[in-house]
Amino acid sequence: MKELKDVLHPYYIINIIMSLSFIAAKSIPLVCHFVFNGNCEFESRQSEILFFLLMVIMIRARKTGSMSLAAYLNNSFVYCKVANVVLWFFAFKLYGLLFLALFFIQVLLLPQPTYSGPQNIVYFRDPHSFKEEISKEKKTTWMVEFYTVWNPSCVNFAPVFGELSAKYYLENLKFGKVDLARFPEIGAEFRISTSALSKQLPTMILFREGKPEMFRPNWDASGKLIKFHMNLDNIIQAFAMNDLYKECKQELEQRKKNKSSKAHAKSE
Repeated sequence: MKELKDVLHPYYIINIIMSLSFIAAKSIPLVCHFVFNGNCEFESRQSEILFFLLMVIMIRARKTGSMSLAAYLNNSFVYCKVANVVLWFFAFKLYGLLFLALFFIQVLLLPQPTYSGPQNIVYFRDPHSFKEEISKEKKTTWMVEFYTVWNPSCVNFAPVFGELSAKYYLENLKFGKVDLARFPEIGAEFRISTSALSKQLPTMILFREGKPEMFRPNWDASGKLIKFHMNLDNIIQAFAMNDLYKECKQELEQRKKNKSSKAHAKSE
């Protein structure tokens, strides 16, 4: 139900309409008669483009792994709209140019909505505060996401990280985010590429006592990046989040008991 509510946002509705515009124009008789003068059959070239688009979307979905409906749609929109530009352009150049103009207007005026659900996340504003905060309390464990605002995978991962932070946050188990577009030197320190073709965005690192202990995605012995699907179930399993939460909670309770014992001893 929540996923359905998310995709009722104007961003998704407009993008779905744009993605299906050519097929709809060909399939609806009244529209087809007006736009294509009644030529409602798909030409061989148009069918080939649509088939290729379907294959690309299926391959991308398989590589990305299990996703929410909103994330699946986001992964498909760019390919669908590019295919529609080509289809409209081959049908009639003016239509292609108009669709391309609508494409850019939508990007400027109706960007993808950002995650606004519950979260307990610290956004690090500079490299100094990041290093200082991570190392300040040795007994605090940090889960840090390294991302860029322009990367679609990072945008799709934002709700997942927000949900993790809301569910597992403790005084000694904290969650943070670092924008590598603003601080590329931090990315370089942890060998995280921020190029347009990077497969390391987003990256999650578990810090204990101020030092990185676990990366996802990470590298094998030969230095090759190991594929990792950044979804909720995989993150919980890879970082053993339930065990980590239990361990940190026990440490927190023990710390409080020790403080209580010391206070009691002083009062005597």
